[in-house]
Amino acid sequence: MTTATLEQLESDVWPAPEYSSSLVRKCHQLRKKPLAEFEVEDLRIMLGQQIGEKHLVPLALERLSENILAEGDFYEGDLLNSVLRLPASFWKANFPMLLELKGLLHANRDVLETFDTTESIREELLLGVRRVEGI
Repeated sequence: MTTATLEQLESDVWPAPEYSSSLVRKCHQLRKKPLAEFEVEDLRIMLGQQIGEKHLVPLALERLSENILAEGDFYEGDLLNSVLRLPASFWKANFPMLLELKGLLHANRDVLETFDTTESIREELLLGVRRVEGI
């Protein structure tokens, strides 16, 4: 895993945020954090904002291969939900990652259909699974 940051990998240093919400501040901070130090919650946040996907999806897929329901600060499966919400255009441009994701989804279908969660979370995840499977 790389010790580089998103700023280094993308050769793009963002200026100080003009809008000072906690989410904006957090995203700016995470762009300066070495990818080797990213936690599930960091991945969930950045992928949820569609920031650094090309570099972060491989890390997310690695975490999901260890536990398809890897959990950040919200709920079991929240990292997967952030990954599933990425636009089809990202997946079409990064087909090997899409194939890896589809393999993980197929291998973990029973877990996704039966894990103990709310019906709304399960429905949201399975809707995302069906969307990705259709790409």
